[in-house]
Amino acid sequence: MMRVGLAMLQGARHEHEEALLSIARDLQHDVEVVQLRKGEDLDSSIHGLILPGGESTTMRIASRSEGLLDSIFNWMDEHPNRPVLGTCAGAILLAMPSNNRAPYIKAAISRNAWGRQRQSFEADIEVEIERLETRGVSVQRQPDAYGHTPLVVGNSDARPPSDSFPGVFIRAPRFESDGIACEIIARFGQEIVGVRDGSKCAVTFHPELTNDRRFHAWLLNEIAGLSPTD
Repeated sequence: MMRVGLAMLQGARHEHEEALLSIARDLQHDVEVVQLRKGEDLDSSIHGLILPGGESTTMRIASRSEGLLDSIFNWMDEHPNRPVLGTCAGAILLAMPSNNRAPYIKAAISRNAWGRQRQSFEADIEVEIERLETRGVSVQRQPDAYGHTPLVVGNSDARPPSDSFPGVFIRAPRFESDGIACEIIARFGQEIVGVRDGSKCAVTFHPELTNDRRFHAWLLNEIAGLSPTD
């Protein structure tokens, strides 16, 4: 059983959960998504993490009372080989963690660099992660205990075959091209919009708002490849 921790700080958290459960079925992985709301929810039984989008400053403030963000950073320090997917604000947390911690990705990043909410946009981007032929089936439409239901994000079968990825940018941060010392895995034209640094993957867009599950597949496949000592 793979246990994936999902930080319930802000953003499209439930869409991440649905994406994970959907691609897990296609990949025939047995996955439990653990909703992380308090620091004590996170322990060594978690094999991988997702840090969702939102507003990074608000996320830092909201997590203080329950100690969640510090627990996430401590977990990453204790388990450096376990994979983490950070999307949008999650990428900011990986690049600029709290309390003078060293960055978890060697990539400089600027907050809200694409503009305000009204400057949000969608565009095809090129990614270096293999495209998977998946059914894109939604598997969690029932409201959870808090009354939240994942958004309907469309039908992937209606999308023509393509190696490009449907990038959704919402008040997106921006990687600084002269401040990157890790692998570049996604570009929008000349803009760098995704990087990977060992077991950490950070993107400035929202893969959970599409039916292209390749980033969630990356996370699960990285977990599958962990050694017993990781």
